[in-house]
Amino acid sequence: MTQEQLKCGSCKLIIANIEGSTKFQCPNCGKTTIIRCKHCREIAAKYKCHECNFEGPN
Repeated sequence: MTQEQLKCGSCKLIIANIEGSTKFQCPNCGKTTIIRCKHCREIAAKYKCHECNFEGPN
């Protein structure tokens, strides 16, 4: 494996080629990339920024 696999921050599912998955910068500090799979987004599963301890979704 030459490239790090992206995993959902909530359930740890590898999100490669999974429709509805997303990644974005922490809405609080902007320093950490938050990765979410479609399922965790739909059920509003909690995620936490490892840099500033921000927890979402709000």
